[in-house]
Amino acid sequence: MSLQTHLDQLSLKHEALERELHEATHSPSENDLRIAELKRRKLHLKDEMKRLQERADTVH
Repeated sequence: MSLQTHLDQLSLKHEALERELHEATHSPSENDLRIAELKRRKLHLKDEMKRLQERADTVH
């Protein structure tokens, strides 16, 4: 898998988590621990994308 393909897949996952987090924060029955977990996963993806992008920038 190319680096750009991997970045694209991570970006799609990040967007899906963003939508899921938005829905969770607007749901009165949603658990705070679940919201925290979604935020943690979203941040982890963002960090991974940044790391890969920096790697791609050094290659070019």
